[in-house]
Amino acid sequence: MTADTRRATRRPRLAVWKFASCDGCQLTLLDCEDELMDIADQMEVSHFLEASSAPEPGPYDLSLVEGSITTPQDAARIQHVREASRYLVTIGACATAGGVQALRNHADLAEFQSVVYARPDYIETLATSTPVSAHVPVDLELRGCPIDRGQLIEVITAYLSGRTPDVPRHSVCFECKRSGTVCVTVAHGTPCLGPVTHAGCGALCPGYGRGCYGCFGPSNSTSFGAFVPLLRRDGMDSLDIVRVLRTFNTAAPEFDATSRKEAQQ
Repeated sequence: MTADTRRATRRPRLAVWKFASCDGCQLTLLDCEDELMDIADQMEVSHFLEASSAPEPGPYDLSLVEGSITTPQDAARIQHVREASRYLVTIGACATAGGVQALRNHADLAEFQSVVYARPDYIETLATSTPVSAHVPVDLELRGCPIDRGQLIEVITAYLSGRTPDVPRHSVCFECKRSGTVCVTVAHGTPCLGPVTHAGCGALCPGYGRGCYGCFGPSNSTSFGAFVPLLRRDGMDSLDIVRVLRTFNTAAPEFDATSRKEAQQ
């Protein structure tokens, strides 16, 4: 068998990487169960420390990266991951928007360290928590805290099929309409981030009568300038708005810019 034939017949190599995160998005992949077995038949899982203690060296055809960049070591390691990966997909709010840990971006890091650690001088960290895309080129971002298993399977199968993944770009409001969920804002005056939040959760919170918390980050097709007055109309003040935007996706550009502006009110 020639080298060209071997390359043509081998299975694509998959790698899954963890940076600063809670592992929830990697667990979503493991939770795919039956689908994961089918994927394993079509791809060689070469690096996935959550599932195997025997990683293999690159190069890799597809890398899924969970977690934000929070240390100098992270910043160096993500460069290695990018170099070793043909396609790199970031998964989850930490990897795509800095995660909850990006709350440090709005505070004094030294103060945090002095409160949390008995010996902060042993801690080597960056002043900010940033998404992977701030450090290396990313081929696709998959939003969510955690990601949706259906969207993850769609991304992997699309890669195997050589097509563009069908991942929605609209807001959670579309999901409410499709499921027949009554708008909690219109019906009850409940503040809701659904109009400016990326779809993918199936409108879980509105389905239970609660406002959306923005777990999937900002939608690509919304205007925060027009949205903030609606939050004020529903009884939120500037502090409330800052708090609701500084959660899972606090470093997402739209959430970050609006929360900083409101913090100055």
